[in-house]
Amino acid sequence: MKIRNLIASLSFLLVVAPLSGQTAFNGEWKIDTNKSAVPTDQLYLSKINIQVKADSILTTRVYQSPDGQEFPFQENMSLNGKETKLTIYDMPRVTKAQKGEGGSILIDSKTTFYGNGGEDNLTAQETWKVDGNTLVLNMVNQMSGQEYKGTFYYNK
Repeated sequence: MKIRNLIASLSFLLVVAPLSGQTAFNGEWKIDTNKSAVPTDQLYLSKINIQVKADSILTTRVYQSPDGQEFPFQENMSLNGKETKLTIYDMPRVTKAQKGEGGSILIDSKTTFYGNGGEDNLTAQETWKVDGNTLVLNMVNQMSGQEYKGTFYYNK
């Protein structure tokens, strides 16, 4: 009887322990404009709803324009580094998500869009970490030969 309880307890810990750090991401996060350098001339991620379940992550990202228009989209990704393909507002996007060190989540994406100069790509590398009630998003974006690095802070 004791051995059966011990095996059941160990099984529970093996399933729940790896997920406990990831579930800290769950919830709706809104940008902290006091801590984040919000761009005034382009879209920015104003809020994100995150649901981590086992080895997948479902996000609803809401980008906001300088004039206040919102552009939401949903993305369901595995957390094993496999590609997820999706089309956002006529723009193909390929994303890879995986678990990183210290309970972080790493997301690499490439979004293809078409402008006056023809086809272009926005590549982004994001590192998400939860620090208490703050989601810290470090990103490196590259587009048209230019690179932008930034850290954004989101509160529940």
